[in-house]
Amino acid sequence: MEKKFLTYKMEVNGLWQEVKFSEAAVEEIFMPFLHELTDLKMTMDRKVIAYLVAPPGAGKSTLAQFLEKLSRDRSNEVDPIRALGIDGYHFTAAYMNITKIERDGEQILMRDVKGAPETFDVDLLVDKIRAVRQEGTDWNIYDRRIHDVLPDYWSVEDDIILLEGNYLLLKEAGWTNVRVLSDYSVFIDTEPELLRERLINRKVKGGKSREEAERFFDFSDSKNIERVLKNSARADETWKLLSDCDFARQ
Repeated sequence: MEKKFLTYKMEVNGLWQEVKFSEAAVEEIFMPFLHELTDLKMTMDRKVIAYLVAPPGAGKSTLAQFLEKLSRDRSNEVDPIRALGIDGYHFTAAYMNITKIERDGEQILMRDVKGAPETFDVDLLVDKIRAVRQEGTDWNIYDRRIHDVLPDYWSVEDDIILLEGNYLLLKEAGWTNVRVLSDYSVFIDTEPELLRERLINRKVKGGKSREEAERFFDFSDSKNIERVLKNSARADETWKLLSDCDFARQ
């Protein structure tokens, strides 16, 4: 049977775009997930922190914001959620322009591998997640128009937080302190080759040449994809990103 896709216009990372999700994914995957978070909130009687984790290029930011929209559109069925990303906890561009890390035995500037786990201020992220759970706080964002962090941009007082990011379940030093703060988690699995063109196109839209984008993918993005797919802890649910950009339970 042919899939029925629904199209939505949304603002994602400061840019307006049209996105589509299949009717089956919405009703059979996304809504049951939102019901699960609603039930958790009732059972725990406190703020709920859920994670949406995926390798780079899998569309997790768009999906997280869609899930927020869906929860509000169908508030007669589920509690509203607030979608937040961790990209605002990159180190600042100024810091990455002068700070070096080791990669393959060489000292390189952080900016050359921007997006790798090492380019995040993990300690600050841990503090912020704890603050959100306890009393609410202001939240940093990453603005793709200026390619930098905007600190304390959103005020967050919501009861159910969906936090999206690549490395939230990573079994590596520092990130394990992030992983244990989750009440519920979803991991999006996919084939690495499906992500290559998506990431290259994103860099081109951001102003890089095709050649620069391909070089960055080979040097940085491809390694980050491998780390996420091979070294993330098991999530409570796993969804599969398909070649037609639809989702299936795994």
